[in-house]
Amino acid sequence: MSNTAGRFRSDDETMPLMEHLAELRVRLIKCILAVVAGAVVCWVFYPQILDRLVQPYCDVIPEEAVTEEAARQNLFGGCELLVLDPLEPFSVRLTVAGYGGVALAIPVVLWQVWRFVQPGLYPRERRHAAAFTVAGALLFALGAGLAYWSIPRALNFLASIGGEDLVTGFSPAKYLSFVVKMMAAFGIGFEFPILLVFLQLAGIVHYRQLIRGRRFAIVGIVALVAVITPSGDPFTLMVLSVPMYLFYETAIGIGWMRARRERRRAVEGGKAPEEADADSTK
Repeated sequence: MSNTAGRFRSDDETMPLMEHLAELRVRLIKCILAVVAGAVVCWVFYPQILDRLVQPYCDVIPEEAVTEEAARQNLFGGCELLVLDPLEPFSVRLTVAGYGGVALAIPVVLWQVWRFVQPGLYPRERRHAAAFTVAGALLFALGAGLAYWSIPRALNFLASIGGEDLVTGFSPAKYLSFVVKMMAAFGIGFEFPILLVFLQLAGIVHYRQLIRGRRFAIVGIVALVAVITPSGDPFTLMVLSVPMYLFYETAIGIGWMRARRERRRAVEGGKAPEEADADSTK
C-alpha cells in the first residue's frame, strides 16, 4: 500500500514538469510559425531587401567607377556581386529569407519567452511584459541599424588593409553572410540591458554586484564584441563596445531605482530601514 502511495506522489510531482514541457513546446511552435511567416514575407520582397543589403558595398565604391584607379580597386568597376556557383542565387535568397524571418519574428519570440518565464515572477514584475517585448524589439532594430550604418566603414578598412595590389570582388553568399552576421551581432548585443534587467528582476543578480564588476565588465564586453563581430576592425569594435557599456551602466541605474522602490515599500509596510535594505540585497 505504501509503495502505491509513493508511486502516486511521484506521478503528482511529475505533472508540473510535464505541463511545463508541454507549454515550452507550444511556445516553440508559435516562435517557429512566426519565423516561417516572416521568411515568406522576406522571400516575396527579396529584390528590395537585396538592394538595401548591397547598398553599403555600393557606398564604398567611388561614383566615378569607370576610371582606371577605381577599376584597380574593384573587379567590376561597380558594386555588382560575383556568382561563383549555379546554386548560389537560390541559397542566397533562402538565406536572406531565413534571417529576415528571424528578424521580423523577434517581437513574437520575445513575447513567447516572457510568457514562458512569467509564472515564476511576482505579480508586480509580470506587468512589465509589454514593456520588455517592445524594448527588446526596438533595441534589436536599433542595433541592426547601427551595424548597417557601420558596414561601409568596416568594408573600407578591410579593403584597404590588404594593400593596393588586391582587387575587390565579393560573392553574394560571402558578402551577405558578412552583412547578416554584423547586423545579428549588433542586434544581439543591444539586447544586453534586457538580459541584465531581467536577471535583476529574477533575483539572480543585484545592481551592487554589477557595480563591483565594472572593471571586469569592460574587459568582457570588448572581448565579446571582438568575438561576435565578423570584421574585427577597431571602428566596429568601438561602435558596439561603447553602447554595450552604456547599457551596462543603464542596467545598474534601473536596478538601483528598483531597489530604492523596494526599500520604500518595505519601510511603509513597517520594516526597519536596515531590514528593508537587507531584503533588497537578497
